[in-house]
Amino acid sequence: MKDLGPLPLSSREFALFQSLVEDVAGIHLGPTKQALLVSRLSHRVRALGLPSFDAYHALVTTRGQEAERTRMLDCLCTNETQFFREPAHFEFLREHVFPEWTRRAERGLMARRVRVWSAGCSTGEEPYSLAMLLLERFAPESGWDVEVLATDLSTWALARAREGLWPVEKAGRIPPPLLRAFMLKGTRSQEGWMKAGPEVRDVLRFAQVNLNDERGWPPGPFELVFCRNVLIYFAAPARARTLSALLARLRPTGHLFLGHAESLTGGTGGVRCVAPNIYARLST
Repeated sequence: MKDLGPLPLSSREFALFQSLVEDVAGIHLGPTKQALLVSRLSHRVRALGLPSFDAYHALVTTRGQEAERTRMLDCLCTNETQFFREPAHFEFLREHVFPEWTRRAERGLMARRVRVWSAGCSTGEEPYSLAMLLLERFAPESGWDVEVLATDLSTWALARAREGLWPVEKAGRIPPPLLRAFMLKGTRSQEGWMKAGPEVRDVLRFAQVNLNDERGWPPGPFELVFCRNVLIYFAAPARARTLSALLARLRPTGHLFLGHAESLTGGTGGVRCVAPNIYARLST
């Protein structure tokens, strides 16, 4: 079939989508994102038999078209992730957070229950990394209860995350002891793939969550919230509002992890920076 190429997109049409995406998802599409929008949505406009982006905007803003609006956001989401991305964050957990949890539990100051939220989990590498690391230290047979909630705006990414299946080439980023303990190597029809084992799957929960709409957020509190390389795409008001709400979901002394290009701006009270892009909520 002949490739018809991208559809034309006027400045007026682009402004309509900028406003819509920011209102719905908090994501700011700057002027340099116009070509990205065209490349990611042209095929969808044509698949629906629509003549223009104007017509597509009219469709996705019509009541009853929530499914298509979700599909539009799926197309625009950037799903880039890796196992144990930003290794210093995981080392901080091993060296500082986990020993403190153990001490507090032994003194009866903390229940042996840990809840972690991976907000913006993409295709799942982050929450599976967290689950493996937690289970290595806090196995169920030692009396600990671990839960990792993985959420994302993209339904496509969540479906991939639920599968827990990746090309075996991605194994290189997983520490060998964790790889051996928690990943299964595919054989026969699954050769070249690896799959998360049952112990890891048992502690993971998945849900679609729009970080721009707190009404659909999971209830806290959480010991850890990972929201890395997500808020860089948000407009400033949505970013500030979301950060405040994420901190409110943390248990006192809990930790918030942001991406390497993100930080808490001035005026955010009740937290302190304990390592690059890691913030501890102060106990009250």
